[in-house]
Amino acid sequence: MASLARPLRPASVKQCQLSALLSLPPILRANSYLSQHTRWQSTTAHKHPKTAIFFPGQGVQRVGMIDDWLKAFPRTVKPMLDEIDETLQVPLSRIIAEGPNNDLMATENAQPAIMVTSIMILRVLEQEFGFQTNERVDIALGHSLGEYAALVAAGYLREGDALRMVRKRAEVMARCSREAGEEVGMVALVCETNHLGPLIEGIHEFLGHHGEGSKMDSSVETDLPAVQQVLIANINAKNQIVLSGSIKRISELLTHLRQFGGHDPRAVRLKSDSPFHSPLMKPATEVMRRLLEEPSQVAKGEDSVIWPGVMPCVSNVSARPFESKQQLKELLARQCVDTVLWHDSIIHLHREEKVRRWIGIGPGKVGRNLVGKEVGMKGAVKGGGVWGISDPKEIELILKDLDKTEKLEGEE
Repeated sequence: MASLARPLRPASVKQCQLSALLSLPPILRANSYLSQHTRWQSTTAHKHPKTAIFFPGQGVQRVGMIDDWLKAFPRTVKPMLDEIDETLQVPLSRIIAEGPNNDLMATENAQPAIMVTSIMILRVLEQEFGFQTNERVDIALGHSLGEYAALVAAGYLREGDALRMVRKRAEVMARCSREAGEEVGMVALVCETNHLGPLIEGIHEFLGHHGEGSKMDSSVETDLPAVQQVLIANINAKNQIVLSGSIKRISELLTHLRQFGGHDPRAVRLKSDSPFHSPLMKPATEVMRRLLEEPSQVAKGEDSVIWPGVMPCVSNVSARPFESKQQLKELLARQCVDTVLWHDSIIHLHREEKVRRWIGIGPGKVGRNLVGKEVGMKGAVKGGGVWGISDPKEIELILKDLDKTEKLEGEE
């Protein structure tokens, strides 16, 4: 498919406006919004409260989520969008900007769209505001799909390689869902905090998972076909998990829990046409293993994975930082089918690593809200805070908050 940067394609109104904007001298191009926000330059500090940067997963996409960024920061955003379309040979930037919604919601588009939007926001911070990620941030992590953006931010994957991997991964996942033969998807369960442990035990009892190690491993052996292997896809918070697989089988499980297990969690069907992190996604794991062993498509002759990176990056599978290049490749491939241990990751960083500042980068506020609830912080607090950057208007205030908390090193 043609790239948006190529000629002879009818231009949209937005593209005509952008062309007119870019043709102006820089002093005129910098409208009042852009001028106001590029004056603030981020401070570089060598000592600061331990800081984590985190990225969202699938479900936060929306048509038009790049519009404000493109209008405010065309010199950074426009070249990135052109490169993305050229890399994928798909007009992804048009799909993000104009939809239709069904196209953007499709797994093969949603996953790369969320990843590139997250990285685009990070690059705006770096290039427009002087934010030096490797000096201001100590550790990176991402929720499910967000792990790829985290690996780019932490220096383990190159943007072009990550984009191709995510697109291929998403295409295989979408195909697996189409070929499932029945309705599949994901259902979030929300319960009282002190009921989560017994609820998980009840789920494993119903599903017939026995033995040490079976509780969190989505590759548990079973005689059931993959689509029937309902498993816990995500442990998101102290009171929230997500089930993945056959919707009929999930309904049977919920009926059992309510009738015989004494549990009555609130069930919410997620806007997902695929049962991510379930055995049905096993073909995606195999594709990722192959892609991760191939040479980089960006840096010829180099490995697809850079080791070491510039900072630790937490694995969804282990809830701990990757320890070697080979482990990164294996766990990143397994992430397609294994449970996302998001709650464990946040609690480990909060309690053991003493992370005090959390910066969410990417569309939507789901990630910020999940983290804030787990660590008991919202916005700036003494010595730390939890922030989410999904809109250009938020940048200056958050950078000021970060600079204020830099001065509170060592205070509790």
